Order: sequence, then structure tokens, then C-alpha cells
Amino acid sequence: MVKETKKAVPIPEGVTVSYDNKVFTASGEKGTNTKRLWYPGITITVDESEVTVDCQSVRKRQKAMVGTFASHISNLMDGVVNGFEYKMKVVYSHFPMQLKVEGDKLLINNFLGEKRARVSRIIGETKVKTSSDEVTITGINREDVGQTASNMEQITRIKAFDPRVFQDGLYLIEKS
Repeated sequence: MVKETKKAVPIPEGVTVSYDNKVFTASGEKGTNTKRLWYPGITITVDESEVTVDCQSVRKRQKAMVGTFASHISNLMDGVVNGFEYKMKVVYSHFPMQLKVEGDKLLINNFLGEKRARVSRIIGETKVKTSSDEVTITGINREDVGQTASNMEQITRIKAFDPRVFQDGLYLIEKS
């Protein structure tokens, strides 16, 4: 029994796509996403209504990369139509944190009473909005939005204290 090695990703209404020189580009009403997609033995073809990812051999790695590329292409197209939004909760019990966005960095002041601010990088064209108890991260590139949220969560990880007592930090609560 040979499994299907071809995946077709439908192109949403209002999205234009192209694949030239190993770079996939999707453009829509929210902006443009680009990503370099190449793996030996995998071909990507663009039709009017769908993008087809296919592999020449039936090896396990090529078949796995077909699914991975199809997911990447779907996320790129979904981002330019709907965008991505992550919400994070600001949790503190001992020392109130102050959050401030400066350019491509988020400054976290007074985390666990520390004098120096902790700095988290904002990746790509991602937008970050802060309020007193919530951080909203939005953008059209799913990888950039997810990496920005991960940077914020990791920079507030507690290492020297008991995590059952000190639960301060930024925690992901919603993806949409």
C-alpha cells in the first residue's frame, strides 16, 4: 500500500501567490508573507486555485517535508487573510511589573523586584500592545508572532525561586 505523496492547498479568495527561485510569496489584504521553501526532491507548483506540493520519491523524510511545506504554505496564506493574535496574561503577586514597548523590544521593569529591566525581542513586523494585566501580540506571520510570545514567556522564567510560591511572569492564554 503506497500512501499519497501529493498535497494540495487551496488558495483563499483575494490572495495572490507565487513561487520563484525557491521563495514562496503570498499577498493579501493584510500584507505580504514570504518564505524560502526548498528540500531535495520536492516540487511546488502554483495553479489558479491551489498550490500543489509533491515529492519524487516515497522516502519517509520527503513525505514528511511535503506535509510540513503544505502547512507552511497554508499558514502564509492564512496570515495575509486573517492574521494571527496571541494573548498573554501578566501575573505577579509580590512585585508589580511594568511593561513598555520601545521599538522592537519589550521592557519588563520590576520583575521580582529586580532593578534592571528584562528585555524581550519583538520579531519581524509583529505588533505588541500592553495593558495592566494582558499583552496582545498580532501579526501576519505565524512564526514571528509565536517566537515573540515565546521570547516574552522565556525572559520571565523563574530559576532561583520556588515556582510554587513565585508564579510571576507572562503566560500564553489564547491563540487565534
